[in-house]
Amino acid sequence: MKKLFNNKKLYKNILIILIIGYIAVIFIHQQQTLNAYKVATEYNEQQLEEEKEYQQSLIAMQENINSTEYIEQIARDKLYMYLPNEKVYIDRSKQ
Repeated sequence: MKKLFNNKKLYKNILIILIIGYIAVIFIHQQQTLNAYKVATEYNEQQLEEEKEYQQSLIAMQENINSTEYIEQIARDKLYMYLPNEKVYIDRSKQ
């Protein structure tokens, strides 16, 4: 009878150890998942900030796009157009 009681106690201890081990494994796995989500969240927040800055630059460009100064700058830089009777000097060292 005593041997049977010891076996039950042994099985009970093994079962408790297995349950504690299972809970520990689940906890570690959840912690790794939470860390991965935290890294992803930080990356997404950084991307969001960069996109907001880009959006602000586009808004500033949109407000400036119809100004005569901007049109003249684009005509000079991209189309190589100049005002009449304007002298243009070309720096050969920059080409």
